[in-house]
Amino acid sequence: MEVSKNEVVIIGGGIAGLTCAIELENRGIRPLILEATDRVGGRVKTDHKEGYLFDHGFQVLLTAYPEAQQYLNYEKLGLKTFDPGAVIYDGNGQYEISDPLRNPASVFSMAFSPVGGVGDKLKMAKLASAVKKQRLEVLFSKGEVTTLAYLRNYGFSERIISNFFKPFFGGIYLENELGTSSRMFEFVFKMFSEGSAAIPAKGMEEIPKQLQSQLKHTDFRFNTRVKQVSNEVVLENGESLKPKKVVIATQPEAIMDGFDDKPTYQSVLNLYFSCNRQAIKKPLIGLVTGANELINNFCDLTTISSDYSPSGKRLISVSVNDDQNIEVQDAVIQELAELTGFGSTDFEFLASYHIPKALPVNHDLKYDMAATEVKLHDDIFLAGDYLLNASLNAAMLSGRRAAEAVSSSLSGSLF
Repeated sequence: MEVSKNEVVIIGGGIAGLTCAIELENRGIRPLILEATDRVGGRVKTDHKEGYLFDHGFQVLLTAYPEAQQYLNYEKLGLKTFDPGAVIYDGNGQYEISDPLRNPASVFSMAFSPVGGVGDKLKMAKLASAVKKQRLEVLFSKGEVTTLAYLRNYGFSERIISNFFKPFFGGIYLENELGTSSRMFEFVFKMFSEGSAAIPAKGMEEIPKQLQSQLKHTDFRFNTRVKQVSNEVVLENGESLKPKKVVIATQPEAIMDGFDDKPTYQSVLNLYFSCNRQAIKKPLIGLVTGANELINNFCDLTTISSDYSPSGKRLISVSVNDDQNIEVQDAVIQELAELTGFGSTDFEFLASYHIPKALPVNHDLKYDMAATEVKLHDDIFLAGDYLLNASLNAAMLSGRRAAEAVSSSLSGSLF
């Protein structure tokens, strides 16, 4: 199919927009990406400052994501994997749990761990085995309850819910009460059971940069904000574009009138501290179980990848879900000192990222959707994880479906 250059405009150079562009190029289409910031990535960005790498929020790549396996070269990303498990901080000390998801057989080695009872660990192994056998489309076709109700219905004790599931999945969902859909829980549980959590050695932004490197016939305009989309694309500088097709791979409610189905979002406060000592000895995440603690989880990123900090320094990432007060660095330092047994002077505040739209809150979660479902109206199409579920996998899949819909619309074969 012959399509003139830039007759398709993609608004947003995040994961969904980049994946859409890759698929459009595969179909002979040369799109233009309009990106409001100075580089690609959307919510997946990394700042470089004084030898430190600051991801915009604590993020990991789950290597079992099917879409990530299709579009990313893990070897070239130099992935550094977390050990399966966590270090639990419960106010009385700390203890390690290993392989609670990826290797169910290891739960027997945790038989005397205070994280939960033997029955809990057997149920965890049973659940991991069950979700591994089910296709992702099946998981997302089930009825929905909250994750908390799901865990209780499955028979897990309140102890393991409080000591493991709430801090672990609360850090993933960015909400502490596990009100997120059980479909998302089974999906994430399956992904952890089948693969690893990992970060690129040089920061999470290496993911969108690798996607961008695959684009050979796509034009980019950075620092270009879109004011409105209707029968044309109006930029904030007053310029108007009139492409044949538009893919909105960002928040549509911000640039379109009458968009009634507005996505809502979970927010998070991510803080970074330097430390002269190793806070967590193994490549594990630290989970904080106290209901009154600010910290949900923290990680010594230097233990995962030495590229995250300059020589002789360590980089600690802290996630705070209850982010009503963003000036909490002193209180967080005090909590870190109490949790690790270090002195408060061992930690130095470096940076913070308040991310009000960190994850979309999805209702009626889906794994996939038909290409016909991403068409908003006329010649406008949507892409983004909010259409499916809050994951990098969903962002990629939605971008692929948008490209399929645009291609079919241009050829007249679908709409």
